[in-house]
Amino acid sequence: MRRIVCLSAAAALLCLTSAESAETPPKQLAARTELPQIQTLTLSDQKFLKGDSAGGAVVTITGQLRIAQGVGRLPVVVLQHGSAGITGGVDAWSQQLNALGISTFVLDGFSGRGLTDVNSNQAALGRLNFIVDIYRALDLLAKHPRVDPSRIALIGFSRGGQAALYASLRRFHKLWNKSAAQFAAYIAFYPDCMTTYVSDSDVVGQPIRIFGGKADDYDPISACKAYVDRLRTAGADIMLTEYPNAPHTFDNPLSALPPVLSATSQTVRSCKIREAADGVLLNDATQRPFTYDDACVEHGAHFFLRRIVAGFRLPGAVAHHAHGGVDLALAAAFQDQQENLTQEKVVRG
Repeated sequence: MRRIVCLSAAAALLCLTSAESAETPPKQLAARTELPQIQTLTLSDQKFLKGDSAGGAVVTITGQLRIAQGVGRLPVVVLQHGSAGITGGVDAWSQQLNALGISTFVLDGFSGRGLTDVNSNQAALGRLNFIVDIYRALDLLAKHPRVDPSRIALIGFSRGGQAALYASLRRFHKLWNKSAAQFAAYIAFYPDCMTTYVSDSDVVGQPIRIFGGKADDYDPISACKAYVDRLRTAGADIMLTEYPNAPHTFDNPLSALPPVLSATSQTVRSCKIREAADGVLLNDATQRPFTYDDACVEHGAHFFLRRIVAGFRLPGAVAHHAHGGVDLALAAAFQDQQENLTQEKVVRG
């Protein structure tokens, strides 16, 4: 008898929950999901820097477009993964943004190239390829009937954060962005800032935001500070937020605390790389072309990995603050774009 009562109570609770869900569907649920394909290129970093597409391998990649609940043309954020591919952290960002009424486009830069991750072999894919992919995605989204082309922003993580940061360079836009579209904001989480590019202080006028942890021993946030200073001097709208005790991938809700050592992960944290003539990336220490066999390339870094270890969890304060910072940056960027568009319409009459 007790079992029947319990089952009946559970059924009633399930029905009640289902009824409530039917009345107020969770905002993080996408109203529609699409999986568009994008034709792009796989290039060496040197060819990218020279703007040379000759000999580049044509590849088809995909992305997941989650259209948020709402009507008409909505804002959208492109999410570019890092060296580990699309993790639970990327999915968490997608759900959070969808809950705010912002659509998301998760760009997969690996599967179409036959890759799953490059953590232990960074040479498997030139680091600047993601920027070409990002510009191709921007072109596709700007033409989508459910996307507001004036409110497309970019967020990248680690390797993807490096791409998000340097996709703001005017030079790279001129070389590879073949559309008239522009991002409303560039947001980079724990990017690699170890490379200095020609004209890298000449960036577009949109906001650039960087989030990183002081305990990051994979892509040290300290390396980004000198670049941020140069951008500020050049008049860029740039802001860096540093979290004292946060390591790499601190924003992933499926992560472990304390962070786990990944012994095979390659890192250029001890390298200084700069672009020289003809698009060659030089190792400053050797004055020779940089390779991942150089002595400055090290192995071993601490990550908040995708698995649970010993039941530990990342304290929510840091991740919550980062989410709040991104929300504010997007709200300001999207509002500015709306106002600019309105002013243009008034001027045109």
